[in-house]
Amino acid sequence: MTTVLTTLLSHYRRHPGQLVMLLLGLWVASALWSGIQAINATARDSYARADALFATELDQLERRDGATLSRDEYHALRQAGLPVSPLLEGNVVTQDGTRLTLIGIDPLTLPSENALGQAGTSSSLTAFLTPPWQTRVAPDALTALGLERGNAPGATPTLAEGGKLPPLTLSPALPPNTLIMDIAAAARLLASGEAITRLVAAPGALTTAPPDYTLTRATSLASPGQLTESFHLNLTALGLLALVVGLFIVQAALGLALEQRLGMLRTLRVLGVSGRTLVAALSLELLLLGVIGGLTGIASGVWLARWLLPDVAATLGSLYGADVGQTLSLPWQYWMGGLAVSLGGLLLAGSGVLWRAARLNVLSLGQMQAWRSGFRRQLTLMSIAGGLAAAIGLGLTLWLAQQPPGDGLLAGFGVVAALLLASALWLPPLMALTLKGLTHLARRRPLTQWALADMQLQLPRLSLAMMALLVALATNLGVGSMVGGFRVTFLDWLDQRLVAPLYINAPADQYDAIDTWLADRPEVSERLLTRRSETTLLAIDTPDESRSLSLAIDLYGITPGESLTPHWPLLNTLDDRPSAWAAFDNGAVFVNEQLATAENLSPGDRLTLRAPNGNETLTITAVYPDYGNPSGQVLMASHQLAARFEAPPSSMGLVLHENANVEALRNALTTRFGLSNDAISDQREIKRIATEIFERTFTITRALNVLTLAVASLALLASLLAQARSRRQQLAPLWALGVPRAQLARLNLAQLGGAALATGLLAIPLGIAITWGLVAVINVAAFGWRLPLHLFPGEMAVTLATAVGVALLAAALPALRFWRASPRALLAEETHQ
Repeated sequence: MTTVLTTLLSHYRRHPGQLVMLLLGLWVASALWSGIQAINATARDSYARADALFATELDQLERRDGATLSRDEYHALRQAGLPVSPLLEGNVVTQDGTRLTLIGIDPLTLPSENALGQAGTSSSLTAFLTPPWQTRVAPDALTALGLERGNAPGATPTLAEGGKLPPLTLSPALPPNTLIMDIAAAARLLASGEAITRLVAAPGALTTAPPDYTLTRATSLASPGQLTESFHLNLTALGLLALVVGLFIVQAALGLALEQRLGMLRTLRVLGVSGRTLVAALSLELLLLGVIGGLTGIASGVWLARWLLPDVAATLGSLYGADVGQTLSLPWQYWMGGLAVSLGGLLLAGSGVLWRAARLNVLSLGQMQAWRSGFRRQLTLMSIAGGLAAAIGLGLTLWLAQQPPGDGLLAGFGVVAALLLASALWLPPLMALTLKGLTHLARRRPLTQWALADMQLQLPRLSLAMMALLVALATNLGVGSMVGGFRVTFLDWLDQRLVAPLYINAPADQYDAIDTWLADRPEVSERLLTRRSETTLLAIDTPDESRSLSLAIDLYGITPGESLTPHWPLLNTLDDRPSAWAAFDNGAVFVNEQLATAENLSPGDRLTLRAPNGNETLTITAVYPDYGNPSGQVLMASHQLAARFEAPPSSMGLVLHENANVEALRNALTTRFGLSNDAISDQREIKRIATEIFERTFTITRALNVLTLAVASLALLASLLAQARSRRQQLAPLWALGVPRAQLARLNLAQLGGAALATGLLAIPLGIAITWGLVAVINVAAFGWRLPLHLFPGEMAVTLATAVGVALLAAALPALRFWRASPRALLAEETHQ
């Protein structure tokens, strides 16, 4: 076995380029897959630690009017016998500008089973409760504090504002960027005085909320892992796509290496090596190459994950409010899983080569046409497999059509995967059929007929590369169209929502005085007051059924002024827009698309909501888009929300007359009501910040798309470079017959450029279909809202140009070598042929 394996590996000493392509394919496939899995593993570790916090384990009590809680109110509730515990939350900034969440707790009154209340031994509890207190921190937050793990315990880092944290103690169970300390120490550090952020209680400890308070049950609070599951599923799908495309390189290189070793294999068989031993040796060769390429890829994947992780953390933070550590946290399963996926993919890519090597007899092993003779059978099998994949995709589509809106996320990905698989499998048979038809049409043009026939001979080697190129182009077009459509929709939505030049965010008790003062200001045209609250959806009445439920939803109140109503988008109304807005002003409600999708609601249905003065039954008169909101929301007129649900004001938009002095009004508001600069927001600044968040959100998608396309280009380049010598053997006889080398070089470029152009043309409708699947199926199932389908002709033109450009670039080097070859070398090729 050692002799056989050494003999097989000696092939790569004579053909180092093939070894490079094999290891390169394994490297890039494993690197992209491992990098994405490293990101997912780190994020899920952060979610697991966040789930151990109070947010998903404790009921929360807050004031109904939105005012800040105080210690006196906490003492009053405790004296009344209510088992509540105070929490104080705030933010502190480190020396390097990192914002950390600071949580002050009272471990003596927290439920004993809660992770925050478990202080360990009595000595640690004493140190936590008494000066100089303690700061519990996760190890991955030490970098932001300028510390290393070894010197962190007992350290007292200085913050940006000059304050010092109590001595640190490590707590690996905490989520990233979170500090936990006693509430007295937190109050001193945050200078919060008597204020308390919220009161918490064990789940079910409070049957009802006290008067003037709202109770939010722990079961109604969404876990970050639930909200972000679709995001990670998208990342996993992109990583799997990169893995598959990278394995195309491996399979093409393996096929060529085995073809070129036919003489060696024949000799080994004649010398007495059995077919089983030979296949075992080839399998060991694959295993050895797989371990080298897989480990290299995993190491590169960790580097890639470190590079992309800050953008992923920003994405998850801005979209879902999920805190993700920016230090990789990789369990041992990650390393073993990454290597197993790489080796499994390699064995899958090489299985066809092993199968053909085991089945070919000794006499046929030396014939170059032995591989090509089986390609027709392979085309038939590919056509059948593509038909099966299309049938599965059609079946999943029909099944999804029968499911309630918002269900079937995995099935949606299955539809897209089946579409990609069917298209990739049908590409070689379609190209073979097209080339055969064109060959018959070109009977009067011998050179063209030869070029088409030559492409048929190249198809067995080029088919995998073209399949990889098709998948990469279609995926890039689909994801790019979705991201571009999201960007257009998002910016339009911002313009529709943010109609006022100025927005005021003041304490709730100041809005009445501000509104009265602004009513006399001549430069103010409209005052758009908003209100926010939360309640429980108790029942739904539709023409078909009545059902009870207990669902926490958000209430949002707007002022339907002349500036807002013409721009506010409505997806579906009971009658028409004017009637919907008239009913809205009189007490009807709008529901966002998320709630309508999740509960299958439509205009005309009735909702029963819990209210302070008895349940309220309201009629839905329209459904509106609410992009990016993971929660169900009911929209009401601001004055109706105040009257029925006692919702406090949350903000106020100011629509100004033309030529109004915005800065003068801002300064007057700041002086008159003692507002901070942050309390008055400029519309342009809000849009700028939102757009920056959006652009950073899709950085990782764009990066992975570029990398996937680069891998597909590499697959095509590998295929062409690997067969460069055999191509010279095909072209040399034509040169010997008098065809100029320049014409042969152009012919070679035209062959590959035409094939790539055909692949790009097929990728365009496939990319459109993928875009539809992403926005109409996957996005709805994941988020509960649907994006409009936007198509970008410019992106399609870029897709075609990319396909042709990649093919021409990949064909340029072999063509240049042929152009520069000496006549003696070409005659030698012709003699060899």
